[in-house]
Amino acid sequence: MSLRQPIVCVLGHVDTGKTLLLDKIRKTSVQAREVGGITQHIGASFFPVETLKQMIGPLLSTIKGEIEIPGLLVIDTPGHEAFTNLRKRGGSVADIAILVIDVLRGFEAQTYECIEILKARKTPFLVAANKIDRIPGWNSYPDTPFLKAYQLQDKYVQEDLDNRLYEIIGTFSRLGFRADRFDRIRDFTRTVAIVPTSAKTGEGITELLAVLVGLTQQYLKKRLQTTAGPAKGTVLEVKEEPGLGLTLNTIIYDGTLRKDDLIVVGGKEKPIITRVRAILVPKPLDEIRDPRDKFSSVDFVSAAAGVKIVAPDLEGALAGAPLYAVGDGEDPEKYVRLVSEEIEKIRITTDVDGVVLKADTLGSLEAIAENLKRNGVPIRLADVGDVSKR
Repeated sequence: MSLRQPIVCVLGHVDTGKTLLLDKIRKTSVQAREVGGITQHIGASFFPVETLKQMIGPLLSTIKGEIEIPGLLVIDTPGHEAFTNLRKRGGSVADIAILVIDVLRGFEAQTYECIEILKARKTPFLVAANKIDRIPGWNSYPDTPFLKAYQLQDKYVQEDLDNRLYEIIGTFSRLGFRADRFDRIRDFTRTVAIVPTSAKTGEGITELLAVLVGLTQQYLKKRLQTTAGPAKGTVLEVKEEPGLGLTLNTIIYDGTLRKDDLIVVGGKEKPIITRVRAILVPKPLDEIRDPRDKFSSVDFVSAAAGVKIVAPDLEGALAGAPLYAVGDGEDPEKYVRLVSEEIEKIRITTDVDGVVLKADTLGSLEAIAENLKRNGVPIRLADVGDVSKR
């Protein structure tokens, strides 16, 4: 049974270093580029298995020595916004998330929000306790594994870090999670792994990736098994492109999407049935000669992938909406029903006295509605689109 690459999302409070962490992971892998190198997808970066081997080579023994997944597909835009649109019925398109916490500040407002969203979507996660280089007295050893750098610190610095980690572990405990530093965990199914990192110096990045790969291989195998068949995806963003008109930036999480496929995608009024005119992927950075010419066209893609879909009649298509390719001989109406049901589940119209909620994407609508319900706020109307008079 072939496994697809897991889809990874990075979440955390503002200014915890999410973007820097993504950049560092990319940079480390660009340095390991000779073998495989990352490829840019739309809205995501793909790290092939060869690159991962280069990066976490010395730590392979910790995950039983073998990398079985073909790589990692890391969503480029960190934060809630992207994650809420990575939605699908009953959960998230993201297989696993990295929650970034500033080790000096601990839990902050959005950290709690991220955990609520991860819980609501049932997404497993690990924690990057970032900015260890800012701990008073910490001596940085760029790009070394955390455990090695930790052993080289003064006793008082080690104790300072330990105390800060205990505070984070304590907060998790109050929220009903067991958490611990990754090297002290026996059972990863029950305990949230915390990897101390510095996105600035690269310390701990190798362990973060090793734990990430280990977790996905050990516990998400069933979820990562791919099926041959028409594609299933989620629209990350609806984007106007010069010369192409409206396009759909889409994450394909199952099956294969081909040029000329008939697709059904969620729209504001009703599901849209259209045909794929082109599937675009970004050109490798070293091949972009002209900024207008930044995509190359492919005939098909298999999960997991981030692509830009060019098709007619996309007015009203929704970010966060499901997208299905229709198989040969299948009735598109089947998928129209599926998509309608899924979107109707999120829309709310009632006669109660309550708030009117309008959002620009399905993902944010679902996330805000869930949050309001959790806090006992009655909702009269929840829908996507502009606020208008009735």
